[in-house]
Amino acid sequence: MRIGRALAASVALIGTAVGAFGGPADASATSAGTGGCLTVSRHRPDARVAIVVKHAGEALVDLRAAAPGTDWAAPNAESVVVSISVDGKYTTDLVVTGAAALHRQLGLGAIGAGRHVLGVHFASERTPATADNARVTIDSLHVTTYTRHDPQYQALRFAPIVYGRNLAETGDQYQNSMDDTPLIAWHERIPASTPGHFVMLYSYVWSNEDGGTGAVPPALMARWGRTTDIEWVYAVELDDRGERVPGRDAYQAGDHQTVPFAGRYEGDHALLQTCTSNNTMCDQVSDPMRFFLSAQQTLPAGQPREHMMDVNPWTYAIMAKEMVREGKIEAPGPTTPATFDVSDERNYLYAVVDKTTQGANDGDDSWIGVALGVRLTSGETVYLSNHGVPLGSIQRDDPAATAIELPPGATVDEIAEVTAYRTVVGTDSGAPVHVTHLGRGFLLDRRYRPGPGVLDWTGDVELTAAAPSAVLWHR
Repeated sequence: MRIGRALAASVALIGTAVGAFGGPADASATSAGTGGCLTVSRHRPDARVAIVVKHAGEALVDLRAAAPGTDWAAPNAESVVVSISVDGKYTTDLVVTGAAALHRQLGLGAIGAGRHVLGVHFASERTPATADNARVTIDSLHVTTYTRHDPQYQALRFAPIVYGRNLAETGDQYQNSMDDTPLIAWHERIPASTPGHFVMLYSYVWSNEDGGTGAVPPALMARWGRTTDIEWVYAVELDDRGERVPGRDAYQAGDHQTVPFAGRYEGDHALLQTCTSNNTMCDQVSDPMRFFLSAQQTLPAGQPREHMMDVNPWTYAIMAKEMVREGKIEAPGPTTPATFDVSDERNYLYAVVDKTTQGANDGDDSWIGVALGVRLTSGETVYLSNHGVPLGSIQRDDPAATAIELPPGATVDEIAEVTAYRTVVGTDSGAPVHVTHLGRGFLLDRRYRPGPGVLDWTGDVELTAAAPSAVLWHR
């Protein structure tokens, strides 16, 4: 077996940056932490970090960044934006929000062996935080290069770079610094129709979406179990040598169409731009902001896409705070799960269900869905994921996330049972539905972080027109 060489670059601060990071890293390590701290602000020169790369490859930067005084829920204080460069070449923006330091991983592209300089610039024109002392602090930073011998190399080599959205109806040219901001990315490796070939599929998570299903937040919570937006953005076919097959890459365009990519590349990285209010792509770029998110993570088989939020739990706080700031949740005061409106997202039980519908189920006007119902130990009321609205049911047969609104203050210890309900939209085709798994089952804590999950059921129950419900889990 050939062992890959993911090599940590040695880093040290140079120039006028504040603090000092560690000296040369061990060349055999896959990562190397650094000590010290640097600060960038309106009133400080750019930070410059020396990078010594021992072997050429695709590079990622890992850092922990905070922006004291910012809050994604607060207008005019949402974030501070820093722009990162390598040897003076702009590579990516990073939207930093909140006083708590978050780990972020970003792409830097192909880097040759030798000495380089990573720059961190306070992007005043892109920063919505208006405070005079707005700043970003970075308390750890390291750069890792992945060579052709590393299993992660291909996924990093072809990862797209996504430019920001500048639609007039949703904001100005820097709108992703405060609205629908890209959070995380990942890749999936899928067999291609040509033997020996495979497709590398890349997906992004945005903090929200202003169009599509996102224009009706209750539908997002009921049908998708979140108010973020998750979309695949780019797919590329690779041959048995791991090289791009010419003319066999595509992106997700408006109306969720798959369109052949005809744009430019930066090295092997396709350049795309967010061009719709529900965050689909075009292959001509013009926005000044760009996001080179690391696509190193991958989605495990059998998991819903929302699993990637679960393993990056900080995304839930950004999701919830954007809903608060944009007035997309019920007005303050007593709330009730009886309404379809979205309440405080800490009131929801986040679950996932696996089901299979026998027969075609992709109609626009008629289809069979599934909703989940939760009964608490305190009574007989059943709280439905679709709030009794058939169109809020789950249509797809992939592992599907949903969220069930519970009374404020309810805890997972109060959950008595969870029931699956067959629901009909339009004309009932009579198709039975087999439910085979129920999982997750967590609430968000006070800080909007996922708590422990309590649901873990596997079996096979059939829902029919004659027997449309079945208890899947009970205490």
